[in-house]
This record gives sequence, structure tokens and C-alpha cells, in this order.
Amino acid sequence: MKEEYDFTQAERGKFYRHDAKLNLPVYLDEEVLAFVEQIAAKKKEDVSSVVNEIIRSDMKLVDIMK
Repeated sequence: MKEEYDFTQAERGKFYRHDAKLNLPVYLDEEVLAFVEQIAAKKKEDVSSVVNEIIRSDMKLVDIMK
């Protein structure tokens, strides 16, 4: 690395996009991942879809319990 950088020509926020969507990675424990992968294989879907289905069903349960 350089000891000093020249930012005199820099433009603040040049690449900022207020409507940009950020997808954060989610890390599952090995046991949970294996379980979800089994379900995904049986349904012939991707793991992401199965996880979303499970979370949506949990969201419905929480709403019912309110």
C-alpha cells in the first residue's frame, strides 16, 4: 500500500445507489443444511426456495399466535 493517497479529484457518492438491493449470505449449520437439502431434493427445488417456504410458514404461525 502507498503511504498516502490523493483524493483531490474524488467524487463523494459516485457509485452510491439508494435503490440498490443487497442480498446478504445466510450460513446454515451442517445439520440444518443437510435437512433442507433432503427436502429440496425430494421437491426438486433449490435450497433457497425451501428455506423461504419454511420461514414463510413460521411467519404465518407467529401471526396466528399474536
